[in-house]
Amino acid sequence: MSANNIEELLRKHRLVEDVVHNQNMPRRQLVEVMVHRKHLAEIQTLLARLPAGEIGRLFDALAPDDAELLWKQLAASRRQEVLWEVAEPLRARLAGSPEAAVSDSQLNAFELVEGRLRQRPITGRQDMDGITPMWVDLVNPTPAERAYVGERFGVRLPDPGEATDLEVSSRFQVEEDGDIHLHSNFLLDRDGDARSVPVLFILHAGVLFTVRNEELPVFRLQRRRTHAQPGYVTDCLDLLIDLYGADVEYCADALENIYAKLGEVGRQVLGATMSDGEAATTLAVIAEEEDINGRIRSNILDTQRALSFLMRGRVLSPGQQDDTRQILRDIESLNSHTAFLFDKINFLMDATIGFININQNQRVSQLTVLGMVFMPINILAGIGGMSEFSMMTEGIPWPIAYGGFVMGAGLIGWGTYRLLQYLEVRKAKDAGRKA
Repeated sequence: MSANNIEELLRKHRLVEDVVHNQNMPRRQLVEVMVHRKHLAEIQTLLARLPAGEIGRLFDALAPDDAELLWKQLAASRRQEVLWEVAEPLRARLAGSPEAAVSDSQLNAFELVEGRLRQRPITGRQDMDGITPMWVDLVNPTPAERAYVGERFGVRLPDPGEATDLEVSSRFQVEEDGDIHLHSNFLLDRDGDARSVPVLFILHAGVLFTVRNEELPVFRLQRRRTHAQPGYVTDCLDLLIDLYGADVEYCADALENIYAKLGEVGRQVLGATMSDGEAATTLAVIAEEEDINGRIRSNILDTQRALSFLMRGRVLSPGQQDDTRQILRDIESLNSHTAFLFDKINFLMDATIGFININQNQRVSQLTVLGMVFMPINILAGIGGMSEFSMMTEGIPWPIAYGGFVMGAGLIGWGTYRLLQYLEVRKAKDAGRKA
C-alpha cells in the first residue's frame, strides 16, 4: 500500500506541477512551492517505512524521470542498500547522478577455472547468476548486500565487528549443518598505524565466505597468487589455510621492520650522549614498536588457535595437515622473535631512562658545586652587611673598602672551585687504581 501511495503522490506531483506552470496566476511560485513541499514530505515519510527490497522494486516500476525524482527524496543513509536492489540500467543512471551515494564496499566472487581463481566483481543481484564460486569475498558490505549473498547461498553472514564480541571459546565452531565458522584478527600495519582487523570466515557447501570491514594486504597477496599460479589452491580449505599462512608471512615482515627500527634506536641509545629531547623522541619510538610487537604476538596467537581448531576438527586432508603444521612451526619461530624483541625493547627503554637520570644527576651536581662555591661568599656577604664591617673599615674610603671586599670574596670563590676540582680528580684517580 505504501508503494501505491508513493506512485499516486508522484502522479499528483506531476499533475499539479503542470497545472501551475500552465496558468498565469498570481503568486504562482508560492503555490507551487507549497504543493511541492507537501507532496515531497509525504513521499519521504512513506519511503522511511518501506524496506529496501520494496523500494528497489518500486524504482524498477517507475519511469526514469520519476525514479530520479524519488531518488532525491531517499535518505542518504539508505541509498546504497537500495541501489543493490535496483536493476542494472537504472542503477547506473542513479549512481551516475551527483546525488547518488558512493559506497566503499567491494564484493567479489572467485571461480576456479583451469587451476586459477578468476575474479568476478559483484555490483548487483544479476552478477551472481550462473556462477559457482569457490570464494566469495565481502569488504565493508552493507546489510542488504550481506543479506542477499546469504540468501543466495543459504548461509547467514553477520557483521565481522559483531562477531568478535562473542566469547573466545565460541569464535571457532562447527555448526550442526557442518558449516565451519572462524572469527580471526588479521594484522594491518599502514604508515605507522598498526591495528587488528576482524575477519569472518565461513565454509559452507564448498564455498569460503570472507567478510571484513577493511581491505587487507594479505587478501590482495592471495588474490595475486591464486591468479598467477595454476594449481595453487584446489578447494576452499586450501584457500583458507593459505590466507592464514599469508598472514603469518605479513607478521614476519612486520617483525623485520621492528628489528630495523630498533637497530636505529639502539645505535642512538648506545652513543656517547643523549639530550632529554632526544630521549623523549626515542621513548616514543620504542613505545610504538612495543605496541606493534604486542599486536603481532596477539595476532599470531589467534592464527595459531584457528589452525589448531582446524587440525582437531579432522576436516583437512593429509596434504593440508602438513601445510598447517608448517605454518604452526613458523608461528613458534615468530613467538621466539617477539619474546626477544620484548627483551630488547625493555633494555633500550631502561637505557634511555638511564640517560635521562644521568642528565638530571649532572644538573643536580652542577647546582651543588655552584652552591659550594657561593657558600663562603654568602657568609662574607652576611658579615659585610653588619655594622662591624663599617667599624673595621673606619677611616678607609668606602670605594677601596668595598672594592677590596668584592675582590676577596671573588678569590675565595675561585679557590673553593679549584679545591673541588682537585678533590674530584683525586677521587677519580683513586677509583681507577682500585679498578
